[in-house]
Amino acid sequence: MLLDSDTQLNQTSYYEASVQRPELGAPLQGDVQADVLVVGAGYAGLSAAIELARRGYEVVVLEADRVCSGASGRNGGQAIAGFASGQAPFEQQLGKAAARLAWDMSMQSIDLIAERIREFDIACDHVKGYLYVADSPRKARALAQDCEAMQRDHGFAHDFVNGAEVQRYIQSPRYCAAAFEPVSGHLHPLKYGLGLVRAAQSLGVKIYEKSAVTALERGTLVRARTTQGSVSARFAVLAGNCTLPEYGPKVAPELTPRIMPVGTYMISTAPLSEALCRQLIPSNAAVCDNNFILDYFRFSADHRMLFGGRVSYSTRTPPNLKAVMAQRMGAIFPQLKNVPVDHVWGGFVDISMNRAPDFGRLGSNVYYLQGFSGHGVALTGLAGQLVAQAVAGQAERFDLFAKLQHRSFPGGPWLRTPSLVLGMLYHRLRDAF
Repeated sequence: MLLDSDTQLNQTSYYEASVQRPELGAPLQGDVQADVLVVGAGYAGLSAAIELARRGYEVVVLEADRVCSGASGRNGGQAIAGFASGQAPFEQQLGKAAARLAWDMSMQSIDLIAERIREFDIACDHVKGYLYVADSPRKARALAQDCEAMQRDHGFAHDFVNGAEVQRYIQSPRYCAAAFEPVSGHLHPLKYGLGLVRAAQSLGVKIYEKSAVTALERGTLVRARTTQGSVSARFAVLAGNCTLPEYGPKVAPELTPRIMPVGTYMISTAPLSEALCRQLIPSNAAVCDNNFILDYFRFSADHRMLFGGRVSYSTRTPPNLKAVMAQRMGAIFPQLKNVPVDHVWGGFVDISMNRAPDFGRLGSNVYYLQGFSGHGVALTGLAGQLVAQAVAGQAERFDLFAKLQHRSFPGGPWLRTPSLVLGMLYHRLRDAF
């Protein structure tokens, strides 16, 4: 959690409050061997473990905290087609053909969610439908142009509406344009993640919780050390957030400058009537605006508004978070102005400089997956497939992403956070005016 200890907030997320976790798994003790070591038991690590186990590899997963305790267990639950960066980095660096291949793989990542839900019987409140909204004429024009480009270049259609027609999709006075597509959607992220845990374990994957990697020795064999043991393996997949100071710099310090940890926050209301939920968002879609610093929201299966936004680039929790988030929600839906807020929570997501995913290798046998930049619910499944294929010697699809060039955030270890805060202030003012 990214909530300061001195803030008077409910630090239990709605997701944690609405599931029954299994008992804490035993930490790693002693020295063990495996074919593949996976660091991080979030979506990316679990997906890689599942795909590797299918191919007959013996897989050990080390998790610093609890499974899905990071972004995988507390995100907005929005499974979105495409990339946070859009197609531009792929087209500019790799060409139109490779960019189209990347887009097609992102679509496959959406299908993969449904496939795993069916195969492993994961009850996670999966709903199809996604709505992009714009709150100014400038943003409406940008949304229309994006929809036209998606239709023209990829055959990906939206129902774009503006003016009074917007009310068909969302009963809010705030928005002047909207675009609906039926491919993306939303789910309960922690239920989905715990389902992936059960799936991995059913395939023989060994998962150790409370087993932070304190050092990673690279060579022909990779050896990860924890406080109570070690894992030696032929390959390693780094699928945790390598920017977190608890273990990231000790695992792969060369990756740290390319990723910025960004705080994002959510609230959930008390349960609402089903009729009100269907009135406000008739399609029950997940919703996101197209501002640089955005709001995103949806209804849960038990009819709560789950509202996210209010990002922090300073790693500090914004003041008066509960009241500010509730005020933002009330501005979008006046009908919810006096609704009680039951949960407030937040945490880090990892973003790359260009918002494109950052996959690659360190040497010949250490792979890393990072930089999902808010699109991790879907793309982590794809990432797990790609890295398993690469370990098995089929690296063409993985290498498409590995060829993307990523810049470090400016300012070095001391100034990069203040620099980003100033940059985000500029974008916040630009969105406002």
